[in-house]
Amino acid sequence: MREAFSTIDKYIAQCPPSIQEKLEAIRMTIEAVAPEAKEAIKYGLPTYVLHGNLVHFAAFKKHIGFYPGASGVAAFARQLSPYACSKGAIQIPLDQEIPLELIADIVAFRVEENLEISRVKKR
Repeated sequence: MREAFSTIDKYIAQCPPSIQEKLEAIRMTIEAVAPEAKEAIKYGLPTYVLHGNLVHFAAFKKHIGFYPGASGVAAFARQLSPYACSKGAIQIPLDQEIPLELIADIVAFRVEENLEISRVKKR
């Protein structure tokens, strides 16, 4: 069972240095695309929140998990074909480069999606 972490900094710090670099790169990419998003730990995972959960990410033994939700995976299915995906999750093998441009595109999609949902709820 994973230890519970209270911040993304603490989550990343518990990982080996080579994994820390990958997680920090993902973190910086998310923050560049969604500077208004707030950091949180939800479901034991580093999470960014903007009018609801935006994306989550996590380190595992053989991959980095990136979780943009079902809509984020579906919208980028063609670009995600090289990766193992499930309904709302993408697995990026540790021996592969992190697709930061693709992550940025997915985060931008999710920002727009969450903003639209927020606008609709306010009507």
